[in-house]
Amino acid sequence: MTSFTESLAGRTFHGVVDDQRGRYALGVVAFAVAAAFSAQVAIPLPWTPVPVTLQPLMVILAGAVLGPRLGALAMAAYVTVGALGAPVFSNGGGGLGWLFGPTGGYLLAAPAAAFMTGAISGRETQAWRLLLGLSAGVLAMYTGGVLQLMAFTGQNLGAALTVGAVPFLVGDLTKIGFAFFALIAARTASRRND
Repeated sequence: MTSFTESLAGRTFHGVVDDQRGRYALGVVAFAVAAAFSAQVAIPLPWTPVPVTLQPLMVILAGAVLGPRLGALAMAAYVTVGALGAPVFSNGGGGLGWLFGPTGGYLLAAPAAAFMTGAISGRETQAWRLLLGLSAGVLAMYTGGVLQLMAFTGQNLGAALTVGAVPFLVGDLTKIGFAFFALIAARTASRRND
């Protein structure tokens, strides 16, 4: 029996590309592009330099759908393209300056977050493991973001959490919930087709 990740990633692009490696490559590119577009949905908050974006949703979906290695590769490709100057970060930002600025920690943590999501979610994607993996992925992004905020602003941990994690908890819990139910629905559909 194929794993949920292999089945979903393989079937998603089955009619487009016949070669399995080609489908996986297309999945990596698709999630890198999705991360770029999701970063453009950015809402600035006046009390923090970190905007609200849909990007965490794409990061955790990449890990859960593509698996740890391909999910991390998709996010690494996204971060690399942005670091090279493409306007793929929030509000059309790009360049190395973004990686060393107040939001750079979230970006730099994205590959690790996707890897963690995929690794914890597992190959068969049991519901409890999926929920744990999605949550751990978002936590990994928070960790990178808060640590960089502390380094960039000189704030202590409490202050950095107040501006770098707390304002985003409700939104990110909603993203985790959306990803969870979407992936459960996809897993159910995948099982019906086996």
